[in-house]
Amino acid sequence: MSRFASRNRETKETKISLAVEIDGTGEAGASTGLPFFDHMLSQLGKHSGMNLAIECVGDLEIDAHHTVEDVGIALGEAVREALGDKAGVRRFASNMVPLDEALVEVALDLSGRPFLVYEVDFAFDDRNLIGTPGFDPQLAEEFWRAFAMAAMFTLHIRTRSGRNTHHIIEASFKGVARALRDAVRVEGTGVPSTKGSL
Repeated sequence: MSRFASRNRETKETKISLAVEIDGTGEAGASTGLPFFDHMLSQLGKHSGMNLAIECVGDLEIDAHHTVEDVGIALGEAVREALGDKAGVRRFASNMVPLDEALVEVALDLSGRPFLVYEVDFAFDDRNLIGTPGFDPQLAEEFWRAFAMAAMFTLHIRTRSGRNTHHIIEASFKGVARALRDAVRVEGTGVPSTKGSL
């Protein structure tokens, strides 16, 4: 049985429709009005092996924050629902992902205890900001916080090296994707917790 969930979320700031299939083929598409963010969401789907379909209309005339954060909330809720009781999942995963000069370390626990550690540094200058047009690099942290809280995961993201802002952010999305791919893999039958639930 495929692990699937969808979400429709509407506020005064955003209108979101999305679907997640955990056991997919990495087919992903996103339309948020923020092309760089769409590219990152596509990376998340592709490298996690999840099928993602995400549409968001947000108040971009104000700023991009509401769109990015609300997509993180809706996506996290959908992933949490799709995972169900998490019976048989590996639960823990970690990796390091390079992208040219950037190296990002990710550790993930499908813990049921939401927490984010985000130690990602950017060299803010005109040259680097060109790499993320229309997307404030600081919004990546807001996305991951919203996602981790809604999915109820513990998530650590740290840069080991990097100068190019685009490379750093993309490596973080690919790193989380690969950790998710490993953590959600079913390899047993019981819930991997001495408490009996996650």
